[in-house]
Amino acid sequence: MRRAINLRQIEIFKALIEHGTVSRAADALKISQPAASKLLMNLESDTGLKLFDRHKGRLAPTAQALRLHEEVIRIFMGVSQLENAIDTIRREDQGRLVIGVIPALSGAFIQRTTISFLKRNPNVYCQIKSPSSQWIAEYVLSRKLDIGLVTARIDNPFIVTEPLLEHPLLCIMPIGHPLARHKVICPDHLNDVPFVSFAPETYTGQKVAGMFERYRIRSNVVLKADANTTVSQFVVGGLGVSLVHPLFIAGMEKQIVTRPFEPEIPLDFLLCIAQDARNTHLVSEFAKETKAVAMRLIDELKGSWS
Repeated sequence: MRRAINLRQIEIFKALIEHGTVSRAADALKISQPAASKLLMNLESDTGLKLFDRHKGRLAPTAQALRLHEEVIRIFMGVSQLENAIDTIRREDQGRLVIGVIPALSGAFIQRTTISFLKRNPNVYCQIKSPSSQWIAEYVLSRKLDIGLVTARIDNPFIVTEPLLEHPLLCIMPIGHPLARHKVICPDHLNDVPFVSFAPETYTGQKVAGMFERYRIRSNVVLKADANTTVSQFVVGGLGVSLVHPLFIAGMEKQIVTRPFEPEIPLDFLLCIAQDARNTHLVSEFAKETKAVAMRLIDELKGSWS
């Protein structure tokens, strides 16, 4: 009758497949090489499988061993997920906030907001997720998120929304760009000027495209992108100018030149919360912090062109 295999045998087997030699596998588990060899020999005996071919003193995994390794990986992934679940349950006692934020604001802005919030609430565990606007609303409704930051309009009686910050788009350009001599950028200034545009399916892209059409701008779009970081980085790199919301360029203020754009193209964001949200106190605190950080960033940018 075969003995039941044990966890230590599985651990050394996994280490051998992943590290290549018995000595490196033993080092990874901090055991001696003879002990590792014995565990592997017992695993073969206890499973009744031919797991290794011996070649010049080394163990080479067989097809059966590779098949077993696939199952071992699946089990270890399950254990990792269980550990994450345990950690989440443990942290719920100290306060937990799951935040959804559109990708355009998932960089420096949400980083500053969350750090500022955690300084005031050091016993809270935060998790940040960055799906698109329509998924954020759905996840708030299904309680997968405690609070969401979106651009899309939400018409659902079970979701409460409040404006975060409405602000006109700014014109951003590389340092030293000829348009920097103007205090305010107008549509005519953009005629034939290389322009880095948001993709037409994005909220910002639609706003800018409407302005170009309305004022009959001779556009010279040299790049389209659906991610704010991509647009901003290409402007920093000198490819062209663009029109963005101030919060999109948080953390990049010293790498670009910003100017007001007139006529104004307003763009706003919404904070969305389930009507019967959990953690209402933390949600309220995070919403206040988000607004405060947004206003500070706007004030800093205004100082650069006033």
